Amino acid sequence: MTFSLLSAAVLAGASASASAAQTTAVCDSGAFQTIVRPARSGIEARAVWLDRRLAQWPGVENSGRFRLYYSPDGRIVAPTGGIVGGAAGALSLAAFSGALAPEVAQRFKYVGKGVVLAVAASDLARLPGLHRQQMVLVQEDANGKVRAAARLEAAGALDDLYAAAESADDLGATPSRRSTTFKLWAPTAQRVSVCTYDSGGGRAKALDAMRFDPATGIWSATRKGDISGKYYTYAVDVVADGAGLVRNMVTDPYSVSLTTDSKRSYIANLASARLKPAGWDKSTPPATVKAQTDMVVYELHVRDFSINDATVPAASRGKYTAFSQAGSNGMKHLAALARAGMTDIHLLPVYDIASIPERGCAQPAPTGAADGETQQALVRRTAATDCFNWGYDPYHYNAPEGSYASNAADGARRIVELRQMVMNLHRAGLRVGMDVVYNHTFASGQKEKSVLDRIVPGYYHRLNAAGGVEQSTCCDNTATENRMMGKLMIDSAALWAREYKIDSFRFDLMGHQPRAVMEQLQARVNGAAGRHVQLIGEGWNFGEVADGARFVQASQLSLNGSGIGTFSDRARDHVRGGSAADTGEDMIRRQGYINGLVYDPNAVAGERAPADLMQAADMVRVGLAGSVRSYVMQTWKDSTLPLAAIDYNGQPAGYASEPGEAVNYVENHDNQTLYDMNVYKLPLATTGAERARVQVLGAAINAFSQGVAYFHAGIDTLRSKSLDRNSFNSGDWFNRIDWTYQDNYFGAGAPPADDNGKDYALIKPLLANAALKPTPADIAFTRDAFRDLLSIRASSTLFRMRSAQDIGQRLRFYNTGSTQVPTVIAAHIDGKGYAGAGFAGVAYFINVDKVAHTLDVAELRGKRLRLHPVHAAPTAADQRAATSTFDSAAGRFTIPARSAVVFVE
Repeated sequence: MTFSLLSAAVLAGASASASAAQTTAVCDSGAFQTIVRPARSGIEARAVWLDRRLAQWPGVENSGRFRLYYSPDGRIVAPTGGIVGGAAGALSLAAFSGALAPEVAQRFKYVGKGVVLAVAASDLARLPGLHRQQMVLVQEDANGKVRAAARLEAAGALDDLYAAAESADDLGATPSRRSTTFKLWAPTAQRVSVCTYDSGGGRAKALDAMRFDPATGIWSATRKGDISGKYYTYAVDVVADGAGLVRNMVTDPYSVSLTTDSKRSYIANLASARLKPAGWDKSTPPATVKAQTDMVVYELHVRDFSINDATVPAASRGKYTAFSQAGSNGMKHLAALARAGMTDIHLLPVYDIASIPERGCAQPAPTGAADGETQQALVRRTAATDCFNWGYDPYHYNAPEGSYASNAADGARRIVELRQMVMNLHRAGLRVGMDVVYNHTFASGQKEKSVLDRIVPGYYHRLNAAGGVEQSTCCDNTATENRMMGKLMIDSAALWAREYKIDSFRFDLMGHQPRAVMEQLQARVNGAAGRHVQLIGEGWNFGEVADGARFVQASQLSLNGSGIGTFSDRARDHVRGGSAADTGEDMIRRQGYINGLVYDPNAVAGERAPADLMQAADMVRVGLAGSVRSYVMQTWKDSTLPLAAIDYNGQPAGYASEPGEAVNYVENHDNQTLYDMNVYKLPLATTGAERARVQVLGAAINAFSQGVAYFHAGIDTLRSKSLDRNSFNSGDWFNRIDWTYQDNYFGAGAPPADDNGKDYALIKPLLANAALKPTPADIAFTRDAFRDLLSIRASSTLFRMRSAQDIGQRLRFYNTGSTQVPTVIAAHIDGKGYAGAGFAGVAYFINVDKVAHTLDVAELRGKRLRLHPVHAAPTAADQRAATSTFDSAAGRFTIPARSAVVFVE
């Protein structure tokens, strides 16, 4: 299919706006992609532009001659041994023997060795125009025959040529009283126009050609008047690999809202009163977090929160508006957590999600036996069409998700209702954090739900040596080391902080971002919010960026000193036992510190050496000390070492410079819940009441740990996902929460077979065992004991000290070394002179054993220690912990079985 010459002329700028017929032809065709000139063959991008002038071709030596062929319609063919065809012309390139600029050499250090080629100085002025065409680098012999051919990865050149675009602060649609301006960065596009619509579903009203700025690569167009409340899309003519010259109908990467299923971008002035709920401008977050270590986080999914809550009106269940129901069971639960000491709700993604239908999504209602397969079969059949997904499928980073709005078709509603949600959580005493996934997009290339790649092909994603998109994150990895992808991430986070009063961010797979870009982002969000915005994230080190292969990462070992927090796996894996990757009997065999390692072996654990338990206790202490590098501790081998010198799977156990850089957790949305892991690991005969106590032990370790305390919603109600190890697309059924505290949904059927089926032989007998399902009394105990732990942490800054120096000076562990009682953690924190301590000191003990233990701590003899007021109160949830005793003259503590207890002085 080709376009009329008149339509092409309009897009080329021959007319400021098009006729009604032309507008309909371009804007209302219904096609997200139209081939203007098809490609004749695909050539891999094995060469790399280092900057506007230099290119490196890995694996190719400096021999023969090198020519850069170009074609405006992407039809170049370069058969080995043949002659190049389909090109409109070529430039000659020469080998470059000079030294690369240091910043260029550092950025492209990962590129394989090969010839470096330079564009002649006389041809440099032609390069910007050639980047709007297909370019193929060819090595030829003396007769002009092709020896090798490659396309070139363009990010290095585009970043050099269009560096000025990074300072643009008005990309997207910007309405004002007299006009509305559209700006799109698309330096490789040949033509761009903007289609505008009165509604999310009607025909286009106008088609306007956009003007290209050669200094920035930004296309712009201006319409008269404020057209807020209207919708728009872009028509982008661009050469795309494997497709040729295409016209892409695409939404705006800077969309602030959308219509149903993200078909059109919405024009909005976010400062407009009509987009603000009553009281928004005066609404402020609670002042509960003075330092990052004050954060106590509850990780929550918008739909999970209310979809199962009968006290929420049906129309609001699973929606932003559920948080407006102050009298609902769910909101009363959150308010109670806030009163106890929870500071933050971290919401799983609320930006626009590609994988949730926003109109007519399926809502299956499974039934079946506790170990049945009918439930998962139905959930899997509707997985792509139901209303549920965790949301790690980014579509538009700056726009609220429409499936959580009361009306996805109205671009204004999702803005207003998300703001209402934030405001209502703030009113409940809770700050609001946002889970963001800038490390990948849902789609790339010419796929319909690819936005970035259909505007600037090959730029926004991290490419491999053949020009393919890296997918180590599960999906199509973005390249925030590229100037404009880094800008998009920073601009997006700043928008959420400024326009939605987001208090903190949790970055998915943050180790795939450069540390330098994250530090720029920190500065921008602080400025946007007018206050410090906390940043935490997953600092895992893997994939094509691992070990600093491309840049200094925002990873555990590379972020120290930045103030940005990363999740710590040090205590997590030793508390729970094993690792997240365990399958089969390893899930049962590899017990952890709280669920029986050595002291309470299950049926398949076998005999374990006492040293294994002592080593696990050491790793729990590492977490309790905030995983800070400088903290000195006696190990089970009787060595006294800083945590940085203690081995953790070949890495330093202590990795953080300051405690705020460590995020402690024992459970989150990933992998099995803590309750489900304990189903695997605890001996089957363990009673429901004791399982509840084990759950509280896991929460207590987290609550007493220095650093950020992070909890998964439902950890306090024994939440189960029926042993599902990956519930990202397991529907409402396997992700339910019961705010009436009657059920934890263990035994809801065998979890989805695609991720769990290979373990059904282990899973199904457990699900069928009714004794493993907790009673309402077990749930109530866990709920109330958890709140007591929050109150204890909130009562003193000693549980959340501000600096590594504070921890080093004030925290002491006892009962350590080779003669320890390894099932008991004993610690004292000196509070004298410490701001907010509340006490002269605190001592805490965590006894994970099935029996009580008595410890003599000589260093605490003569101390005037008493039970923490929370334990001593008649309303204390854990009456067993309240029976703990201290003999001051002997320095002797008696700690009951499976109890976490705090003494104060």
